[in-house]
Amino acid sequence: MSGPDHTTAPSPRGHEAVTTGYLHSVETGAAVDGPGMRFVFFLSGCQLRCLYCHNPDTWKLHDGRAVTLDEAVAEVAPYAGFLRFAGGVTLSGGEPLVQAPFAGALMTRIKAEYGLHTALDTQGALHANVSDDWFDATDLVLLDIKHSDPEQYHRLTGYALQPTLDFARRLVRLGKPMWIRYVLVPGLTDGRDDILRLADFVADLGPLVERVEVLPFHNLGASKWARLGLTYTLADTPTPTADQVRTARGLFASRGLTVT
Repeated sequence: MSGPDHTTAPSPRGHEAVTTGYLHSVETGAAVDGPGMRFVFFLSGCQLRCLYCHNPDTWKLHDGRAVTLDEAVAEVAPYAGFLRFAGGVTLSGGEPLVQAPFAGALMTRIKAEYGLHTALDTQGALHANVSDDWFDATDLVLLDIKHSDPEQYHRLTGYALQPTLDFARRLVRLGKPMWIRYVLVPGLTDGRDDILRLADFVADLGPLVERVEVLPFHNLGASKWARLGLTYTLADTPTPTADQVRTARGLFASRGLTVT
């Protein structure tokens, strides 16, 4: 996938001067994308093709709204005073690391100019494209690990699992707090052994994992797939029952993890 139009050639470490990025949308009062109330930038572009994706309209980079870095930073300004004590800013997507130079510059500016708590919502697969100091302005990582079995992960996303696991270990080395996110999809991600395998991996990451969020699958994005002319293969997959969600949360909790 091609990157955003910059004034300089891309750097492999994600630190080049950047003036333009692409936003799918923003949300000014999100309560589920980090601690407290969040201003969320949903960046366009994602290299994964998750079967349960509810925003396939974020996949293509240039389908987003082009904004300058100054324009993006200015969108936070009216809310900065409130967010300083009530929450912060989250970069989501799409996948923010598709636009790593823009995303890194945006978080750095928000931290420097407003002093806000920042969170990065990512599956982490592109982390090798940025250097360690790219994460200096990141206070929390919401890390989406979609499956624990490499073959099933590839079937679900079209991508490899290992880079995401490597990213989780990198975050431990960097001392970055994490919330692990896991979407519970009946018939795909609800296997007991699969959940326990992931729970063991996450528990081994140690106290930097502040919580695990088990997110019930829904197919509310099916209409977007249809509008884009895409085949949505999970149309008949049900939302997990309350008992299924409790069971999954219990399996993570059995490894000493805090689960929501």
